[in-house]
Amino acid sequence: MAVRKLAPEEIQPKSFTFSPENVAFAEQQIAKYPPGRQASAVIPLLWRAQEQAGGWLPRKAIEKVAELLDMPPIRVMEVATFYTMFNLDPVGKYFIQFCGTTPCVLRGAGDIRQVLERRVGDQNHVTADGNFSWLEVECLGACCNAPMVQINDDYYEDLTTENFEKLLDDLAAGRPVKKGSQIGRRSSEPLDGVKTLTDPHLYDGSMIGAWRKRFEEEAVSAAATGEAAAATATAASSPKPAKPESGRAIETEKVDTPAKRAKEGEAPVNPAERKEASDGSKATAVEQRTENAGKPAPQSDKSYVATPSKPETGRVTADAPTTPVAGTPPSDAETRRDGSESKPGKTPDKNNKSS
Repeated sequence: MAVRKLAPEEIQPKSFTFSPENVAFAEQQIAKYPPGRQASAVIPLLWRAQEQAGGWLPRKAIEKVAELLDMPPIRVMEVATFYTMFNLDPVGKYFIQFCGTTPCVLRGAGDIRQVLERRVGDQNHVTADGNFSWLEVECLGACCNAPMVQINDDYYEDLTTENFEKLLDDLAAGRPVKKGSQIGRRSSEPLDGVKTLTDPHLYDGSMIGAWRKRFEEEAVSAAATGEAAAATATAASSPKPAKPESGRAIETEKVDTPAKRAKEGEAPVNPAERKEASDGSKATAVEQRTENAGKPAPQSDKSYVATPSKPETGRVTADAPTTPVAGTPPSDAETRRDGSESKPGKTPDKNNKSS
């Protein structure tokens, strides 16, 4: 974003005072906000100050707005220098904002720019008669009617070098000009005229209810030809669901369950079933395994002894002599873990065999 500065001091007016109309406008805007929130009216007041000053904001106008709103002047200055709709330098009576964004360029905006440079001069330059100045801006939102410019508050669209030259001549001479499209286009309709929705019956009300009549006629025709009866005959009398009942948990009446009995007002468990369940003679017999009766539980035939590790690496020593050997009886192990190896200053004795 370009740095925006106030106009040079030599062209700044010595004072600024709101007109009586703008004073009333300022009071109306300030009254919209509760006490202490009058700063919310800063933008409309700056806009009115710019209009009164001839299209730009002098320093004294910014300071006057700050005084009316009881704001530090720097805070109002921040708003004025941030928003590009506020002009900080003098502009012409007709301030032309030229759209140089891609859609306009593709439609010939370069030719319009050449007319401005030839007729007005460089950007931000005011002509000697004070009538014109121009500035290139970003998209103004009238791309379908490109190329276009905004002059003061109005849009002028569908420009060519010829009609733009005539527009500038009429403005300079004070003659009335046509706003909007300069080629007679209505709003944003197609350039070569409307080709769709041209039937006048679409707008005179005669089509209201026509769709209902059409569907009723089609229904009568189908009944007369027997199409509806044929469609009904081919349909299944009791169509099956797309997914089997087992695919999802759905309530079914096919199973006699306690919940179903309770729902129907019966006892959840009938006495016959309860008596059968308590009969010990019908309990399932369990055979006792006598295969390993009296034998102790099998023990591992491996002997594990203490394995020193390297604290600095946190790993077990690869060549530790304590690796268990399959089939070694526990009594023949070189070292058994008795806690002595964890005591400071004591080295396990490999020859010491604990019982």
